Amino acid sequence: MPRHARRRSKTGVYHVIVRGANKQEIFHDDHDRIKYLDILRKYKSESGFRMYAWCLMGNHVHLLMKEESESISLVMKRVGVSYAHYYNSKYSTTGHLFQDRFKSENVENRMYFLTVTRYIHQNPIKADIVWSPHEWKWSSCLGYYGKTVYPPSLLDPHYLLNMFSPHLSIAQTKFKEFNERKNDDQCLDENSVRRLTDDEARVEIIKCLGSYEIPQVKSLSREERNIILRNVKGIHGLSQRQAARILGVSPSLVFKV
Repeated sequence: MPRHARRRSKTGVYHVIVRGANKQEIFHDDHDRIKYLDILRKYKSESGFRMYAWCLMGNHVHLLMKEESESISLVMKRVGVSYAHYYNSKYSTTGHLFQDRFKSENVENRMYFLTVTRYIHQNPIKADIVWSPHEWKWSSCLGYYGKTVYPPSLLDPHYLLNMFSPHLSIAQTKFKEFNERKNDDQCLDENSVRRLTDDEARVEIIKCLGSYEIPQVKSLSREERNIILRNVKGIHGLSQRQAARILGVSPSLVFKV
């Protein structure tokens, strides 16, 4: 079936999601994330797009951006090719790193612009990685709170902050309240994946443990424990925080393996 052309946004603003092929992880360490952000910054300087929000997760990326001299499709193609070249060289791999085509949705009004920004910043919370959006340093959140964000030249915060107040400190305070408000926001990548109950999760986790019992996991050697945690992280419908709670280890330990 032929692909349909993307519908152009009247505002030029898009919520973009880039995923690893077959949901594979595309970032394995901080250097990978820094490299991806550096590539975005490089192509921003060349094409002039505006970046309003981002969040780098393990196997996908959220971007809220406005196209300028180059189309979003061309920008994302250039970014994807550049990062894939880096990734394949670093990890001595071949083949497709990303899904064939990134997803995008048009952002045509102010309210949805704010909704998408909050949704992007709260992604790590909904993935049970952190409790508050500012705890995740691989998003644009800190830049809106007046804190240091990497890379600082990538973020264009003034358009959003001016929606709250012409006075910077007031705008930051009001945006922080909005950004951390509990919500039922649903944006482009809602897949309606059912979360496992704890009882269901224990059954699936036990299948990954082999001859070990759940209470023994936290006492295993680092190498043995990490092998098990990697297998557990692949359980469909299981959150990382839920896995940590059941296994009796810290959420950061689950996330880092």
